[in-house]
Order: sequence, then structure tokens, then C-alpha cells
Amino acid sequence: MPAIVLFGLTYMSPVAVFTTYGIVNDETAGHLPAAYVLALGVMLLTAHSYGRMVRSFPAAGSAYKYSQRVFGGHVGFLTGWTLMLDYLFLPMVSFLLAGIYLHAQFPGVPQGVWSVLVLLLVLVFNVLGVKFVSKITAIIMGITAVLLVAFVVLSGVKSEVSAGQAFQSFIPESGQWSLLAGGAAILALSFLGFDAVSTLAEESHNPRKTIPLGIILTTAIGGGLFILVAWVGSLVRPDNNFTNPDSAGAELMETVGGSALSGAFTAVYVLGCIGSAMVSQASVSRIIFSMGRDGLLPTKVFGRLHPKFGTPVGALIAVSVVALLSTVLTLDQAVVMINFGALAAFSMVNLSVIKHYLFGKGRGRTVGARSLLVNGLLPGLGFASTVWLWTSLTGETFVVGLLWMAAGIVLLAISTRFFTRQPPEFHMGAEGEDLTALETETPTVSRPHEGSPLG
Repeated sequence: MPAIVLFGLTYMSPVAVFTTYGIVNDETAGHLPAAYVLALGVMLLTAHSYGRMVRSFPAAGSAYKYSQRVFGGHVGFLTGWTLMLDYLFLPMVSFLLAGIYLHAQFPGVPQGVWSVLVLLLVLVFNVLGVKFVSKITAIIMGITAVLLVAFVVLSGVKSEVSAGQAFQSFIPESGQWSLLAGGAAILALSFLGFDAVSTLAEESHNPRKTIPLGIILTTAIGGGLFILVAWVGSLVRPDNNFTNPDSAGAELMETVGGSALSGAFTAVYVLGCIGSAMVSQASVSRIIFSMGRDGLLPTKVFGRLHPKFGTPVGALIAVSVVALLSTVLTLDQAVVMINFGALAAFSMVNLSVIKHYLFGKGRGRTVGARSLLVNGLLPGLGFASTVWLWTSLTGETFVVGLLWMAAGIVLLAISTRFFTRQPPEFHMGAEGEDLTALETETPTVSRPHEGSPLG
């Protein structure tokens, strides 16, 4: 069990709290810890639903697979397609964050220039097939943990808040619940990856028992760390008056530990962004490559590998072109675009529990009070709360998200001859899977890992 939880926490990464620290503090009028408490409550309900689905489908391990098994291939395809929007934007957010923090450290170079330089570096690594960045992720996470411990200890020493006001950031004022919902919707990014624990089902002893518990513990411990860091930060900077909310993490570190701690934090954070961008870009390029090989996208551009390096250059370049949006979008715009697909997928997992256990193959001979609670009320609350957060996203997010879903419906109609055939299947491949081997296998679509310093 400890190994499973550690795996999940590594995927979530406690440093994710700094990704949106300044943005959500502004959004919630200084009530970031309260917004994290709300987000944690919603995520625990969804984590419970993931655990319930693991009990019936221990080898599935994704929102796409669960919705496919319960609602059929067409709904499953659209769920996977919606999730793909997240994976397509994840590299962009990594480049954007790297640019923000490098610009904060070296203000003489524009943020957009830093973002493009990191983008080109990651593109070259992925074209060459270099994998060393992902191999040092554990080291980066270890250093990050040391930084966070130092931050929490020093924050307690430098606290400028009286004992009577220490918990003010947890208490929203009247009429601020809508602000908290908007903040919690953004904070969903920090929790992306807790569901990755479900991918260990085939490698775990007694997965129907250990994986559900591991998912819950990962979510609870990770959320607790986020709340702790957000709270001690509010003790040091209760005014939340940051020069640049996007790089509030670096400013907060400097307040607590001076330029040395701020510089160390920036270095580790940027390295984490590079590693995250490399893994997420390589992963989503597999999806595009597989769809190109399957004829869903132009095969000549997306369905071929480089003859020397064996990498999907066309797909990698396409992802990099999308990532150039990091030079024009703000961090809050980029983050909520990712959360559109994540919250939609979480909603489908909650619905899958209700459908499977109360109306589908998982239904017993009788539905007792316990089943109604575990398989009805809790996932029902999970569905309602994720939809609540989902609808708290910005109008721009809905325009992009709904256009993306419409494109998926058109693609699904074409590929299934207007829904008369089964849709192509997304295969949840493992990280590091050989693309050259994929080229000769049955067409599939691989799922990228969510693990990153971004959540």
C-alpha cells in the first residue's frame, strides 16, 4: 500500500500548489485554502467512484475505459476525445509555466522567448527519442519535497498573522461561494493524476481492495498537503499582493527564504516543467500517430514514423504548434481549458458507477440501503459537484471545449459511417511503449500519463 500511495503522490506532485497559487488567491479574494478544501471534497467523491469501478474492472484504469464498458463504444470514444483536449494542452501549460518562472528570474528576456526556447528543446529531445528527462523525475520530486519542508518550517517562523486571524483564509464571507467554486474548478488541475493509481491494478496484489484504498489515500494526502502549503503561505503573505500572480510561487519563496530559496525553487520547478512537457508531448503524439495510422487523421502527415529515429515527427510538430499558444494565452486561460476535459471525464466516472451498479451488470439481485448509498448517493453527489465546478469555468473555456466535442462527434460519425459501426478504440498504453512496434500492430490510441509538477 505505501508504494501505491507514493506512486500516486508522485504523479500529483505537491509542488502543483504553486502552479495556480496567485491566480486562485485572486479568484477567491484570499481564500485559497478554503477553495482547496472544497476541491478536495469533490475529488474524494470522484476518487470513491474510481475505486468502485476498479472493483469491477481491475484492468481498465481510466475514465475512457469505464465509460466505454458501461455506456458503450460511442460514449467511450467521446469521453476519450474530450480527455484528449487536456493532453493536447498539457505541454502548452508546461511551456507557459517555464516561461513565466524563467522570466521572473531573468526579466531581461521576455516570457514568450523563454517559452519558445523550452518548446524547441523539448521538441528536439522527443524527435531524437531522448528519455533521460523522465528518468530524473524522481530526483526532482525528492528535491521538491525538501524545498516544501523548508518552506513550511520557515513560513511558521516568519508568520505575520495573529492567532485570532490564522484561519481566516478558511472562512469565506457571505456571497463568496461562487468565488470558491470558480477557484476550486481551477484547482482541479492540482489533483490530475490521482486516477493514475488505477493503472497499477494489474500489478498489485488483491487490486479490488488495495487500489480503491490507494486512490482515496492518494487524494486525501495530496489534498492535505495542498491545503497545508496554501495555509502557511497565507500566514506569510496574508495580503496576497503579488507583483505577478502567475509567478506568485517564486515571490512567496523569496519572502520566506530569500533569493536562495526562490532561485532553487525556480530551477527545480522549470526542470519539472521540462520533464512534464517532454512526457506529455511524447504521449499525446502517440494518440495523434495512432489516429493517423488508423486513417482518422491524414496518414501521410500523422501516421508515419521518422525512418531514422522511429518517432512521430509530424505529430510532435503538430503538438508543438498548438503549444505556441503559450506565447499569447494567460495561465488562467490555459489551466481552465485543461480542466474542461478533466471535469467532464470525472463526471462520466461518477455516472458509470450509478449505471453499472444500480442498472447494469454490476447490479445484484436486490439493491439494499448500503448499495444505494455507496453506488447511488455518493457517486450522485460526485457527479453533481463535478458538474457544478465544470459550469464554474469561464465562457471562453466552454466555447473551446464544446467546439472540440463537436469535432469529435463529426469524426466519430465519419469513422463509424454515421454510427452504424463500432468506433476505433483508445488503447491505454504504458509509458515508454515502442512506437515502431505500434506501427505494425492493431491500430490503437495511447493515453498519456498525467504525472507532472503541474498536477
